[in-house]
Amino acid sequence: MTLKKLSLAIGLMLVGSSAFASGTSFEDFTPMTGDVGAGTLPEAAPYKLSSPHFSQMTIVARDPAQATRFDSGNYDMHTVNENGPEAGRFLFTVYETDQAGIQRTDLRTMQTTTIWAAPASGSHVAFDASRWTPWGTFLTAEESWSDPAGPTSIYGRLFEVTNPLADAADIVIKHRDILPRVSHEGLAFDNKNNLYFIDERNNSHIFKFTSANPQADNGDDFFAAGQTFVLRVGDGTVEEATGAATWIPLTDANGVALPGAVVVTDPNGLTAIDGRATPNLPAFLGTNFDRPEDLEIKTLKHGKQMLFVATTTNHKVFSIDLRSNTVKLFASRNTLDMATGAPVGTPFTNPDNLAIDADGNIYIVEDQAGGVEDLWFAKDENNDGVAEAVGKWASLSTVGAESTGLYFDPFKSNTAYVNVQHPDSGVDRTIMITTPCQKTKGDDGHHYGHDKGHDKD
Repeated sequence: MTLKKLSLAIGLMLVGSSAFASGTSFEDFTPMTGDVGAGTLPEAAPYKLSSPHFSQMTIVARDPAQATRFDSGNYDMHTVNENGPEAGRFLFTVYETDQAGIQRTDLRTMQTTTIWAAPASGSHVAFDASRWTPWGTFLTAEESWSDPAGPTSIYGRLFEVTNPLADAADIVIKHRDILPRVSHEGLAFDNKNNLYFIDERNNSHIFKFTSANPQADNGDDFFAAGQTFVLRVGDGTVEEATGAATWIPLTDANGVALPGAVVVTDPNGLTAIDGRATPNLPAFLGTNFDRPEDLEIKTLKHGKQMLFVATTTNHKVFSIDLRSNTVKLFASRNTLDMATGAPVGTPFTNPDNLAIDADGNIYIVEDQAGGVEDLWFAKDENNDGVAEAVGKWASLSTVGAESTGLYFDPFKSNTAYVNVQHPDSGVDRTIMITTPCQKTKGDDGHHYGHDKGHDKD
């Protein structure tokens, strides 16, 4: 047995012991096995948790009758106001429905308000992403776009709420049309303010937008001009390839489509690059990934960053070193299970959402039905972009539902939020999961924030 394998074996043995679950952090837990079973827990507290020190409570419960406010349900991704006035006070989520909307929860009063609703069914659909911008606004986007062979839809749009802390009557939302049209889910900014996004479909792609004014203090300036790229690994011909990658431009530095790119006009008369069709052309060839969904960026020492991408169909999560542009397979069914020491296999199915805690650990949320759906903790001790193991951290029991939008509060290291989406009951919920106390810098050698680790350069 090599030293690396011996170290991993010892680590797996420790992580499976009750001594590991000291309760001071979300990473202190005993990995679970098996399924929780549909309907075995109350919907108000629907998770089987991997530590007795974790607790859960409903902080938002949808009223299917919508008696007091518009709330079309299908709660999706989360963010708080991560900078600016009263940073950390408000939790935002969106409605992934045929009449999309945005809600805001005041975490002091626990009052939830719908701050924006689509004016009609079909006008704006399937809001999925929730991302706070470096300049203090809120981004969301539509998880809906048309296939190249079909009619061009009006969707696939990125929207910015320019004043997300305002009263609902004063909210301003703008379509940022410089991006190609795709079926959006994850959005992520790196430390140079590049914006990463995906097209959520089989045989689709990963993208980067580089603003001509990356230090802009408002969205009008940030999105006024910039260049969009698609990720190509190797020569681009191998699906879900790993190794050296390059970013292939689809536009010039001002956002104008390069010659040969597929440009479409939607039914509203707006023109845009078709982000689904263009990367399949030889001149713009991007590497195909099967149903890329969520994105998360982890910051290591010296400012090095890694982009993580969940790809659902083939049960994989990838990492991309943004300094060296190297793609690795982060987790798959071949990754070891912390609970058993064997490859995790089929219990790891349909990775969809990603999240990162205060210790820098990545969490993977499955797209499965309540009763068999799990939230997984991924351990990458040396931060090389390949998880040594994954452990079952929580399991959802709600009938007809899936978990979405797992988000660790950057201001409270002992608090996370997750949505229970589209249950058979119609009562979508936001669940708050907590540990007994916050960690501070230096606890057990960890660091509060997303910069944990001893990265391997």
